[in-house]
Amino acid sequence: MIWVNGTLTTEDTAALPVLDHGLTVGDGVFETVKAENGELFALTRHLDRLTRSARGLGLPDPDHDLVRGACAAVLAAKPLPLGRLRITYTGGTSPLGSERGTAAPSLIVALGTANPRPETTSVVTVPWRRNEHSAVTGLKTTSYAENVIALAAAHRAGASEALLANTAGNLCEGTGSNVFLVLDGRLLTPTLASGCLAGITRHLVLDWTGAEETDLPLEALADAEEIFLTSTLRDVQAVTRVDDRELPGVGPVTRKAMELFAERAAQDRGPA
Repeated sequence: MIWVNGTLTTEDTAALPVLDHGLTVGDGVFETVKAENGELFALTRHLDRLTRSARGLGLPDPDHDLVRGACAAVLAAKPLPLGRLRITYTGGTSPLGSERGTAAPSLIVALGTANPRPETTSVVTVPWRRNEHSAVTGLKTTSYAENVIALAAAHRAGASEALLANTAGNLCEGTGSNVFLVLDGRLLTPTLASGCLAGITRHLVLDWTGAEETDLPLEALADAEEIFLTSTLRDVQAVTRVDDRELPGVGPVTRKAMELFAERAAQDRGPA
């Protein structure tokens, strides 16, 4: 089921105006929230980030009560043991071109089935760079074409994720994940100044494990003793191959982060 601007409908009948600015120029923001047995994880954090992204684009603040109600309606209509709930908030119907119109923003909440992620995965580095100086750096916008291209390249290489550097040559993030490295026994992740998204899972792992933020050259991947990815649907996922470099199985630091995240997330579905 999909909730579109106040109406709960099916995938076959859900519709937006063809001149919605989210469609014509990618003028929109979104959040992906993990749904387990009808319960959403860290929804308040996701709504806060949705608001930050909307403000970054100059959109009005989304109504959190309205979004929560839409989420509840979709969850009630489509109970799933594990699902991906997506909240999309766009510039609404607008003239063709970059100028935004006067219509109200569009709000869409959709729920789809998600599969449990395996404990380990492979990643590749790609030649394209994140622009840490962009006007939309740190915003979770619907303009995802760069990620589509990079992820397709990863899949062609037999990996589930692509890692990108920024224009300074520092490690930044994956197409839909943050990355953590263990170097000399220290658990490290790129700073937000690298241009990476302020991931919800990233933040919780930082809080719960004592990991450190620091600038890391892309080449640090070759020296890392352990590597793992974090995201809403991956939680903490160990990396066992980077390009042609094989890593051992789940290392001790990664294992501890996995177990700690699972324990804390089970105790508190709405971490502050």
